[in-house]
Amino acid sequence: VMADLFLLALFAGFYSVPLYALIQLRCEPSHRARIIAANNILNALFMVVASIMAAVLLHQGLTLPQLYLVVGVLNAAVAVYIYTLVPEFLMRFIVWILVHSIYRLEKNGLEKIPDEGPALIVCNHVSFVDALVIAAACRRPVRFVMDHQIFKIPVLSFVFRTGKAIPIASAKQNPEMMERASAEVSKALRAGDIVVIFPEGRITDTGDLYPFRPGVTRILAADPVPVVPMALRGLWGSFFSRKDGAAMTKPWRLRPFSKIGLVVGSAVPAAAATPEALQANVLGLRGDWR
Repeated sequence: VMADLFLLALFAGFYSVPLYALIQLRCEPSHRARIIAANNILNALFMVVASIMAAVLLHQGLTLPQLYLVVGVLNAAVAVYIYTLVPEFLMRFIVWILVHSIYRLEKNGLEKIPDEGPALIVCNHVSFVDALVIAAACRRPVRFVMDHQIFKIPVLSFVFRTGKAIPIASAKQNPEMMERASAEVSKALRAGDIVVIFPEGRITDTGDLYPFRPGVTRILAADPVPVVPMALRGLWGSFFSRKDGAAMTKPWRLRPFSKIGLVVGSAVPAAAATPEALQANVLGLRGDWR
């Protein structure tokens, strides 16, 4: 029973604290107080209902462990229902747990990502988990434009699909997919979303940045939004990188809690966001720590 009480308090905090933060972040300031008040009223109502239910069940002869089992099953049913409504939150929670279970993530400059409105994030491409690291670090949901082959990787495909990632192929491989991806990127930006692209177009196999492709210029020509440069650091040489050959083939490179970094630079106006300027910006953010 003591273990049940401890875990109940722990996971109630996991639920309650982010919920209040989300309310304060996403509510209109003019409605924030009344929404928090309504949430408190609902909390009080359900506490009363839960107390009555507990009293009835105990009166019917249930033991305390059995009562906690009933509460756990009911909470699991509600959690499944909520995740079917907003699977993005389950995906982001799983990604956060995975990334922070493997790496010690050092974040710098996240406040430079706009709290609202559209933006295009450009980042270097070091490994197969780049998107997961970015998704775990960013406070706002982001939509990734990624190679269709990476998009299809088992298990990760669930994360990418749930996060509404946009698969893309080169014009030579699949011109129709490229056109669909371009249209979807434009639609996302016009809806006020944040879109993340890896302008190199491939995962590095040298540790250095490849030249940024002109795709970013085409995106900004259709939708001139601010461009936020971002740099991943410390992933080169990891299990998921292509150092000295194919990725994910050298298990001895799985180093638990190795330190990695994510650095965000100041937004660049669309008019000044040339591929060359953005590449120089990302390279400066990355520095010598690859």
